[in-house]
Amino acid sequence: MRIRATVAAVTGALALTALAAPAAQADAPRIPADSSATSEIARDAGQGKSAFAAAAADTPYLLDASFSKVKVNNGKNIPVGTTNVVKVPVSFTLTHAADLDIHASDFVAAVELYRGASFDDPIYFFDSNAATCTDSSSTVASCKATVKINPSELINEDAGSWKAAAFAVAFNGEDPEYPNMGNVGVAVQDPTNSFKLQRYSKLTVNASPEPVKKGKTITVTGKLSRANWETGKYAGYTGQSVKLQFRKKSSSTYTTLKTIKTNSTGNLSTTVTAGVDGYYRYAFAGTSTTPAVNAAGDFVDVQ
Repeated sequence: MRIRATVAAVTGALALTALAAPAAQADAPRIPADSSATSEIARDAGQGKSAFAAAAADTPYLLDASFSKVKVNNGKNIPVGTTNVVKVPVSFTLTHAADLDIHASDFVAAVELYRGASFDDPIYFFDSNAATCTDSSSTVASCKATVKINPSELINEDAGSWKAAAFAVAFNGEDPEYPNMGNVGVAVQDPTNSFKLQRYSKLTVNASPEPVKKGKTITVTGKLSRANWETGKYAGYTGQSVKLQFRKKSSSTYTTLKTIKTNSTGNLSTTVTAGVDGYYRYAFAGTSTTPAVNAAGDFVDVQ
């Protein structure tokens, strides 16, 4: 299990000594900037141990709370570019015991998005802020939160399949920095969702010459590129099938003319015979790591 920077700050060197990987595995783990000590407590409770073992031998008790109707990004995959922090909305229904005060200042319910086998053993992750919950009854609440994904924290291999887990921690008056863990309640539901974290894609098109005489050759060029999280720039997406499509000036529907592949730099080039006025575009269907994208249509006047 990876040890988070927040846990180091909360539990001190003793907990790190107890849980750190052997010297043979000395590579520093990747730590999300906004990682949550609260989620670390929930994670360790799920593993039957505590990151706070140096401070107290007790482990958290099972909190009488459960999660349902968990939504991540309104059910859509999450494309991430090279610079902008992506704010991902998450929501869920929290069902809990009537005597559990979910509005207490030391109660936290949240969602974690992670890459890896499970919430207990993530490769990388992002935690939401503490959810804001609105009561539907004395035992049910609707909760909302936001997960912030900063592309500067990602590496390209992070693209692909991710999952979500929901968790809640009730400190019950304990000092969050040095709690008696036997008085802390924890509930975890994992996984709640699956989705794709994707490298944002761009697609261009240029049809020339403009105008062109009927029966003459039109050359259609373009480029398919996607975010490279490690360089902070966009790079060509090579060897990908892309459709060349056309719609008449009087139509709103595109039809596929042919399918070609991007070259070693992500560039596209093909030719067609000029027939009637209309718009040419390239269309990419997407992959598990890269979202679908359509180029804006380029108009050609046929004379």
